[in-house]
Amino acid sequence: MSRMGWVAYGWKASMISETNSRDTYDWDALVAQSQRPSSEQRFHARDGATLVYRSYGEQASIELILLHGSGYHSAYLSRLATEIAISGIARVWTPDIRGHGSRPQRRGDIDYIDQLEDDLSDFIGLIRSMNPNAAVILGGHSSGGGLAIRFAGGSYKGTADGHLLLAPYLGYTAPTIRPQLSGWATPKRSRIVALNFLNALGILSLNSIRTLEFNLPPRYRTGDETLAYSYRLMTGFNPRNHAADLQALEKPILVLVGMDDETFYAEEFRNVFKAFSPQAQVESIPDLTHFGLVLGEVVPRLVVQWLKRSLL
Repeated sequence: MSRMGWVAYGWKASMISETNSRDTYDWDALVAQSQRPSSEQRFHARDGATLVYRSYGEQASIELILLHGSGYHSAYLSRLATEIAISGIARVWTPDIRGHGSRPQRRGDIDYIDQLEDDLSDFIGLIRSMNPNAAVILGGHSSGGGLAIRFAGGSYKGTADGHLLLAPYLGYTAPTIRPQLSGWATPKRSRIVALNFLNALGILSLNSIRTLEFNLPPRYRTGDETLAYSYRLMTGFNPRNHAADLQALEKPILVLVGMDDETFYAEEFRNVFKAFSPQAQVESIPDLTHFGLVLGEVVPRLVVQWLKRSLL
């Protein structure tokens, strides 16, 4: 999202009702799934930091990267990653985004706004060094999908060979987002407005200030979650501008969203992508929620079918 978009986000946040996320999302299923991930592996980013990832399956002609959503880590994507890998069509990678996971260097913070994109470029480089002839697909769920879109619209445009977007966060100004945010995120309105202004003036020294908090119910907290973001992580985790970033997506795209999604209006995704990325295949799936999209059996099958049809 652009800085001006976050100004709107901040002001409009004051009108969001205080919905309890405990009553909205199926946290039991999410936490249960997160207890059975692949083992952690590590790689070194360009700044020397050690970052965590998980991999599923053996080397294949397609290498698929799945990015997790805000506030959590990649373990909840384990079932989806496993089911896709079992098909043999792709090896699946699920990195813990910098500032997240069990032992981040600084939880909820990064060094500069575009650092997540640099990390992704390094990670893709690692994968290509292992399998140089493979197609690399960059995808993500929720805010992870938003980061994939941001990456494609920035200085690394064209790096990935396709995109898999699972209920992607397109930014607060996009027509896909529900106004109540389902009680999950609480933006710090006045801080966001002030930091947008300072950043526009080139003053970046206060970008470590917390501007976004998450409402994971206490009974589901294990210490691995990330319950607050700095301004620079909040900004770097989302599209700059959904229209401009989506127009930069020139490769094959699959967009999947559950019709019972609690955070987004499923019916709006088709119109948005038709306007800015008309080559995208957009599917709304009955009876699936925001997390149900990545925890059930339907999505792996649709992803495998799309990979076979579009990239083999």
